[in-house]
Amino acid sequence: MNQKPSSAFVGASWIALMAGFAAYNIGLFNATMQLNEKGYYFTILIFGVFAAISVQKCVRDRLEGIPVTNIYYGIAWFCTILSIVLLTVGLWNATLALSEKGFYAMAFLMSLFAAIAVQKNTRDSIDTENKNPNSLND
Repeated sequence: MNQKPSSAFVGASWIALMAGFAAYNIGLFNATMQLNEKGYYFTILIFGVFAAISVQKCVRDRLEGIPVTNIYYGIAWFCTILSIVLLTVGLWNATLALSEKGFYAMAFLMSLFAAIAVQKNTRDSIDTENKNPNSLND
């Protein structure tokens, strides 16, 4: 049986997600790059977060015996890896200082990891509430 995640872990996960997402986007807002470049980096962030959540859901579903097609599972992994590759290629070719490149890379990876943790915590909380018939959350 899954244990409900602690409030501290849930809070830390949400704070990490908001901090990574906000830092990345504040950096983009303040950047001197063209609007199409900002759009590229923003789209990669949204794409990566969605793909990472899909991977977490697929892995969890399979562990719990919920059917997940191999094609969807493969696409979720492919898209997660692709988002990281696209960010890497974009930053490699960008005319940014190395510190800026590192900033975007770390904020991106922090957002992906935090999104996975938030999804896991949400699912664990729902699972424990559904398995506890004496729950007061009616």
